[in-house]
Amino acid sequence: MVDAGADMLHFDVMDGEFVPNFAISPPLIAAVRQITEIPYDVHIMVTHPLRYIDTLAEAGADFITFHIESSDEPNEVISAIKAHNIKPGLAFSPKTPTSAVTPYLSDVDLILPMSVEPGFGGQTFQPSTFEKIAELHQTAQKLGQRLDISIDGGVTTEIAPRAIREGATILVAGTAIFRSQQPETVIEKLRTGNE
Repeated sequence: MVDAGADMLHFDVMDGEFVPNFAISPPLIAAVRQITEIPYDVHIMVTHPLRYIDTLAEAGADFITFHIESSDEPNEVISAIKAHNIKPGLAFSPKTPTSAVTPYLSDVDLILPMSVEPGFGGQTFQPSTFEKIAELHQTAQKLGQRLDISIDGGVTTEIAPRAIREGATILVAGTAIFRSQQPETVIEKLRTGNE
């Protein structure tokens, strides 16, 4: 995908507990790091994120995005990530209100309002995510903070323009790119917000 124009790689790490699936392991992330310097956003859908920070740092993560719904205390996770000079990100599931992450916005570099239920690819984008993006964007502006707002799940070239207008700065797309015969075209449309 790097050759097709992607400017960041998003890896999902799942423990089979926080979500029922297992996904990419830190050794695989480390192996890919051997062939590219592109930034990595590692999205960990795990019950105990503190267990993974050291290993993911060694694997080459540039961002580590964990879930507010996980069992570890958020400030401890953020501190552990920052201790490795890695940018912390905070994700939250569709049923979790934006107010759950607002207290941490000034401490993270990335916020990820999930636009699908975490743990399964190929789901349909939930339109209520647009309102969350706009709310997070406005809050970050009030705080005077440069905050990346990422969306993940069901992202298509049709959804991208409005997501960008509402304040999204990172669009995570899997199915839209990997099922396309022309991934370069899809990536360019996602980047520019053109349908």
